[in-house]
Amino acid sequence: MKNHRHEIILEIINEKPVSTQEVLIELLAERGIKTTQATLSRDIQQLSLVKQRDNDGNYRYTLPTEAVEEKNFFAEAVISVDYAMNTIVLKCRAGMAQGTCVAIDAVNHEGVVGTIAGDDTIFILVRSEADAKRLSRKFRSELFTGG
Repeated sequence: MKNHRHEIILEIINEKPVSTQEVLIELLAERGIKTTQATLSRDIQQLSLVKQRDNDGNYRYTLPTEAVEEKNFFAEAVISVDYAMNTIVLKCRAGMAQGTCVAIDAVNHEGVVGTIAGDDTIFILVRSEADAKRLSRKFRSELFTGG
């Protein structure tokens, strides 16, 4: 249930500007998900959502989008990095794969075709084995050195 709620929260904030938890609770209810403010507050923290100004100067919930944020996710979430042919597999702490995957997507790494995340695993499809090797090396460096 929590993972589904997290997915819907991410969809909502990507579709429209959401400036308050109250608005987010209403938008979740419109999609059939009833939640409390306390639960939503925990969800926001677990997803590492931040309030940032948009192009119109209004504050809205967003995901961290810079490489620095990706490194923070790695230090906290990723347990291991491996690859086979042109697929990279990241093992994460339970419940942290989706937020980490969104941060990876936001960086637009060269050679990445697409990503998919479950509860504790991320699959990253890249164009070639050379891309997998290069990106795995980068991810390992972030994992073991904190960036």
